[in-house]
Amino acid sequence: MKSIALLLVAALIALLAPALAPNSPTTQFPDRAYAPPSRIHFNGLSPFVYRLKLVNRVGRTYAEDAESPVGLKWFSDGRIVSTAAPSEPLLLLGGDTLGRDVLSRLLYGARWSLGVTSIAVLGALLFGALIGGLAGTVGGRADAALMGVSDWLLAVPGAYLVLVMRGALPLVISAGETFVLMAALFAFAAWPHVARGVRGIVSAERNRDYAEAARASGASNWRLMTELLPAAGGFLAVEIVLLVPALLVAEATVSYLGLGFPDEAASWGTMLHDAASVTVMSEAPWMLAPAVGVFIVALAAQLFGRGKIFSYGR
Repeated sequence: MKSIALLLVAALIALLAPALAPNSPTTQFPDRAYAPPSRIHFNGLSPFVYRLKLVNRVGRTYAEDAESPVGLKWFSDGRIVSTAAPSEPLLLLGGDTLGRDVLSRLLYGARWSLGVTSIAVLGALLFGALIGGLAGTVGGRADAALMGVSDWLLAVPGAYLVLVMRGALPLVISAGETFVLMAALFAFAAWPHVARGVRGIVSAERNRDYAEAARASGASNWRLMTELLPAAGGFLAVEIVLLVPALLVAEATVSYLGLGFPDEAASWGTMLHDAASVTVMSEAPWMLAPAVGVFIVALAAQLFGRGKIFSYGR
């Protein structure tokens, strides 16, 4: 149940990102490059932050100005919390290399990363179930041809396949085009495994009495396939929880290599690309927040999937 709760929280964060984010994910705040996370202070029950002063630009050292408190404002401008002074941002997870709010980019990035993963998983399941169900129902040459294609794709590592296909396309495209493109590529790379499993289950179900009765009554192959596919429901549930972490990591990898979302889209993989430096990781460890997000979602999906696998096996 804890794994389900974590997945639901991740989905809720992605949906509520505009309200949860203290700042715009694309706003660059002057003199806030690699700024440390804002420290919350309290005056009674009233929280506030001190203005942050850049002490050493080269050394990226900052200090709080104890004589300049800045109050927080709640439920204003469509945000749950932000600062009362626009020039003094609330950086709960610090600033990135351009002085942008890491927390806001992390929350908005969940939309891109989890969104493309969800669409890709759905596409892989639908296409794989259709191809596998058709192959298992019809049999014969059609089965051999469809499974031959899926076997060929399975022989090629999915990550390499996606990278090669993405590399062959224009490097600079809009965030919306990238979303559609990556979802399609991930679904294309993942469907053969789904099709293989569904085909095996449907092929076995085809010899059962209810399938024989349906054929005897003159049911078409399409009608027969719709009767047989429900038997693969447990397998498809297991595939969901296995594909989610795999494709989430794939998105992070592709974006990390600079072939995914553009910088302004702030997917988790794009943010990790900005943290690809030993110096940054040591001086600004908050830049690794997207890696923590990927790890938590992948771990929750794996734990949930482990329970599903055991129950499916029984």
